[in-house]
Amino acid sequence: MTMKKNFVIAVVAIMASITMNAQDQVQPYLSVDQLPDLIKCLPAPPAFDSPEFAYDMMRFSWGKQQRLDPERAVIAKRDAVWSYEALLAEFDVPFGLHISPESTPEIWKLMITSLTTTDAMRVAPKAYYHRQRPFERFQDKMLTDEEAELTGEGSYPSGHTMRGWTAALLLAEVNPAAADTIFARGWMYGESRVIVGAHWQSDVDASRVAASIAYGALHGSPEFREQMAKAQYEYLLKTGQLPKNEKKGKKTKNKKAKKESNN
Repeated sequence: MTMKKNFVIAVVAIMASITMNAQDQVQPYLSVDQLPDLIKCLPAPPAFDSPEFAYDMMRFSWGKQQRLDPERAVIAKRDAVWSYEALLAEFDVPFGLHISPESTPEIWKLMITSLTTTDAMRVAPKAYYHRQRPFERFQDKMLTDEEAELTGEGSYPSGHTMRGWTAALLLAEVNPAAADTIFARGWMYGESRVIVGAHWQSDVDASRVAASIAYGALHGSPEFREQMAKAQYEYLLKTGQLPKNEKKGKKTKNKKAKKESNN
């Protein structure tokens, strides 16, 4: 048990260092210590001899069948790309707006800062459980040819699924009218991890719960709530849904502020 604990500490330290380097330009809304501990929140993954794992096996077979559908296979491959830009591009259509630093800076800031914050939550449970991935257990070939990259990295929970479902929760709050299509795409994003052979279904299921836990934690940050309000305003402005009197009031306020700064 001591060896496992030391291994977890070492992996968490390494991953935290990598995460910090990748997030130099982003200040998270909450530190890792302020976020819920998923090892304490989530149950352990199913044992390989459990009834629950029998369902994982059924879904593994389902995923391999889905690869035979060329259109679905292409989507699953796109969903495997590990970048915020690629993730948010998949939500352009269901969300109803292209999300980028140039065209939607407030929405972009909300999404990148939120996902940077919540991504850190997956590190500890992945290291703690160090669950074997489907392609490792069966010496199988992945749809995305990522075997070398993912071998040895814990399967539980799924970082992609957690990131995708968190994104869906956030975007549905910005644009509630499109919640049904946003969540449908978010659900598909998680299923893609089973299809490519990167995760078990139970990894994906737990990750959606983890994303909901993370989403709830974000609302405890005043900075997050302030940025969410800015993102919601920007969405209404970009889609022409702001009431005329609110547009006028905003312009008047901006002119007044500019005049005062000139004085």
